[in-house]
Amino acid sequence: MTLDIIRVQPALRARLLRLGVKVEQAVAAAHMPASGEADTAQYFAFWEALGISSPPDIGLRLAAETSVHEYDLSQLAALHSPDVWTALEKLARYKRLCGPQDLNREHSSKEIAVSTVWLNTSSPPPPRLVDAMYASLLLLFQRGSGQALAPKRVELTRARADEAMLMRFFGCPLKFRAKRDALVFDEWVLDTPFITHNAGLLDALLPGLDEQVAKTRSTGFLDEVRQAIAKRMSGERPSAEKVAFELATSARTLQRRLAEHGTTYQQVLDEVRRHTARRLLGAQSIEIAEAAFLLGFEELNSFTRAFRGWEGMTPKQWRVAHGAIG
Repeated sequence: MTLDIIRVQPALRARLLRLGVKVEQAVAAAHMPASGEADTAQYFAFWEALGISSPPDIGLRLAAETSVHEYDLSQLAALHSPDVWTALEKLARYKRLCGPQDLNREHSSKEIAVSTVWLNTSSPPPPRLVDAMYASLLLLFQRGSGQALAPKRVELTRARADEAMLMRFFGCPLKFRAKRDALVFDEWVLDTPFITHNAGLLDALLPGLDEQVAKTRSTGFLDEVRQAIAKRMSGERPSAEKVAFELATSARTLQRRLAEHGTTYQQVLDEVRRHTARRLLGAQSIEIAEAAFLLGFEELNSFTRAFRGWEGMTPKQWRVAHGAIG
């Protein structure tokens, strides 16, 4: 199970507010928790709500509104790379730091297609999110190179819409109802040098980013713990001792290794419970009290309090908001 957490940073909300976007309305529509940590479904719902309540160019304007000093560390690493190809390499390497997503680079016929793959959904991302992501990427290339670089074409999974607006921004033909959302460049663009190249700054940035990536990728042990918890979670709260026995180790060693991964047994248990609770509540045939029992809560009220802390609403409210399937 790939950890499904996307952190909606306060800086993003601030930029949207500057553009007059009804951010809190979109947050409420997506049922995002107050912590700002959303799963992929909530994040997509947030952008769907923004698209409904905002002008069609909101994604493009958001990208243009973002100044260099508001870039995150991975974008800064890309901006200060020696050329477009290295910038793409940096963005691909550090993409997982932004959430459960990968940056794909596909070569064919003297061109390269750049696309984002979302790991926890098979649905295409909302159009305005696609606009914002690819507009931000193009602007980074233009700022880095000091040139008016343009894609060869933009491929979009959506039906034809806002064609003139998008063509003005991207400066290239558009292909609608494509199999993927992607920016496609001529291969020669990859060799374009960056005037913003700063080797000293990269030397300072990259060790910290690489350390974060190492922590993100070292999920094999955590996945084993999650699976052991899920296996034993049926009418009881799986104790650290029982899970440690399942993994052929001691509870003390289990806690120590979890601490090395920057987490605790309780945090992993809550993560598995939350993920399982959403799955159980999505099934119409399972009563809320039964879901509480299966998750190892001794009382329904305890489950309700825990679920409200995870999702910002009660299990009943969540089921009404999201619907349940037979």
